[in-house]
Amino acid sequence: MSPVGPVGPPPVTPLDVEGWLAELAIVPEPRIEREGLTSWDLELDGRRRFGVKVTLILDPTLALIVWVHFAPPIGDSFRKSYRRLLRWNDEFPFAKFAVAEDERPILTAELPIERADRDELGVALARVLAICDQLLEESARWLWYDGRVPATGDRVSRQAALFERYADRLPELLRS
Repeated sequence: MSPVGPVGPPPVTPLDVEGWLAELAIVPEPRIEREGLTSWDLELDGRRRFGVKVTLILDPTLALIVWVHFAPPIGDSFRKSYRRLLRWNDEFPFAKFAVAEDERPILTAELPIERADRDELGVALARVLAICDQLLEESARWLWYDGRVPATGDRVSRQAALFERYADRLPELLRS
């Protein structure tokens, strides 16, 4: 008689996530492990917004979460900003805006653990970076003291290959 055990995909491990990041040419900061969760800090580039701070959080029993530190704490009329975040939640499926405990706007995408793999992570990262690009002018007041998008000159995104790789899965976000 063969043993009966859980059927399903093998659990996602921190080594899996690090392997996927390597295959996507993304270099994370060293991982941090605490209370059964693992996280990695990344600094990624959109095609227009550079230096986007992202944290990946792996709960191997639940999800792999892409957490974008979208902007510093909101210092303006909170009601107006909150309405903007709600509108963006409606406009961008598969990604959600919220306000962290320190009043910082965040953008998240969750990958259910049973669907987490290199390509789902790559699509999620490309999606949140493309959203950051699309909302660049609208969020400039939060991002820069003078509210103006700084000139980038000839700077090219470090994630250009990521956008190229997943352009067919995100055509509405990655149109030129």
